[in-house]
Amino acid sequence: MAEQKPSVSTFRKMKREQKPVVMLTAYDAPTAALAVKCGVDLLLVGDSVGNAILGYTTTIPVTMEESLHHCRAVVRGTRSNAFVIGDMPFMSYHASEEQALLNAAKYLQDAGCDAVKLEGGMEVVPLVKRMTTAGVPVCAHIGLCPQQVKVQGGYRIAGRSGDAAERLMQEALALEEAGAFMIVLECVTAPVAEKITQALSIPTIGIGSGAGCNGQVQVVTDILGLSGYLPKHAKRYADLASIMENAFTSYVEDVRSGKFPTSENAHQ
Repeated sequence: MAEQKPSVSTFRKMKREQKPVVMLTAYDAPTAALAVKCGVDLLLVGDSVGNAILGYTTTIPVTMEESLHHCRAVVRGTRSNAFVIGDMPFMSYHASEEQALLNAAKYLQDAGCDAVKLEGGMEVVPLVKRMTTAGVPVCAHIGLCPQQVKVQGGYRIAGRSGDAAERLMQEALALEEAGAFMIVLECVTAPVAEKITQALSIPTIGIGSGAGCNGQVQVVTDILGLSGYLPKHAKRYADLASIMENAFTSYVEDVRSGKFPTSENAHQ
């Protein structure tokens, strides 16, 4: 992580210089602080907080209040020195352009985020243009869109047919033209993701879309082993669930056996 806080131009420069962009989700202050300390380039407070932290089975139930709550925690954890993207949840930018702009403003003004993320293709292009014109940096998101899981009939890989691949390319180009500074490609077939990446001047961030993207994003609970299910596109770098289970078990045993607390743990 550079000493100077990154900006949207930082990531364009990284693409030009072929430096991979590392994005990680974060939902709380301690995790955010550690991620930045370890060199993560930017943090996404994803609506995946619903699955990862809040116990929902999809991202659909996540509210604006819940999302902003976790965004504030992440920003505080990084002492406002990291680039933080707030993921606008289901129906927070669909009812009207006015509502979408006012909600986006909350992420920058209230939560202290540096940008927002929107899921969707051609249908959100006018909104992306309006937001960027108003001064709101937008990270786009195409391919598998979790907020559309109910109409898509499940989580599906994107870009497998020729028509689907062409549609994704046109969406990416249109979103770039509208002013998006970055595009997340989720579960897009690797060859299609690579072609899109080569066609754009803005960076692409892949999740389950192969190594041809300009960067990668992972859900923090997946890589730490805190998720019960590990998606194909994720890699587990630690098994914190086992470590936590052992610690909790030892604590329970110590309290019940009288080993804890001792005199060393009591104020005299």
